[in-house]
Amino acid sequence: MIFNLKGKSALLTGASGGIGSAIAKALHAQGAELILNGTRLVELESLAAKLGNRALVLKGDLNETNGINDLAEEAERMSDNGIDILINNAGITRDNLLVRLSDQDLMDVINLNLVAGFHLTRKILRGMMKRKWGRIIGVSSVVGITGNAGQTNYAAAKAGMIGFSKALAHEVASRGITVNNIAPGFIKTPMTDGLSEEQVSKLQTSVPIGRLGEAEDVAAAVIYLASSEAGYVTGTTLHVNGGMAMP
Repeated sequence: MIFNLKGKSALLTGASGGIGSAIAKALHAQGAELILNGTRLVELESLAAKLGNRALVLKGDLNETNGINDLAEEAERMSDNGIDILINNAGITRDNLLVRLSDQDLMDVINLNLVAGFHLTRKILRGMMKRKWGRIIGVSSVVGITGNAGQTNYAAAKAGMIGFSKALAHEVASRGITVNNIAPGFIKTPMTDGLSEEQVSKLQTSVPIGRLGEAEDVAAAVIYLASSEAGYVTGTTLHVNGGMAMP
């Protein structure tokens, strides 16, 4: 089977969201052992129950360094042979124009979308280096490339993920570890379900393919980057946006 992940353990943050759950299903379908992280326990347990075997729940908040360290250690204990694949997918938005953006909303977004990934990756990385194999994948965003009015905090965090990954890719390439990002464009999730037909139509006009993306489009990119077939790909960002940005 191409992109076979049997025998690999994956830690997925933000697993209960629309994109997160699609990633979880795709990883599981390819044979990976999953540790599903998030803050919404009911949703995580429901997802794990649907997946069945090889899906474990690890509830935890990524807002505090000590909590992240504890979470990483518990994930290593829960996996059979340590974490092979880390997907930094957790994120939030707190949109506003910069002149109206509160310090709290600035730091909440920077901390969860960017800083938490620093801490979690640093902790998980040690085991990967010992085993000389690993895949670190960040879910960034098209706005980290293009920018977007009202999202200075979010765009800065997502652009920071890309710079972080490029630097880390240089540091760990010789250890058999790749570090990459996926930058989704407009993706249909429960968050977009509340948009009117007019709003959806306006969004679609900016996408050359002419539709919003599906969460499964992002999940497919994760599967590729997590696989052995992508072993010669590192420090890159895979743009999954229907052509709306072609950097």
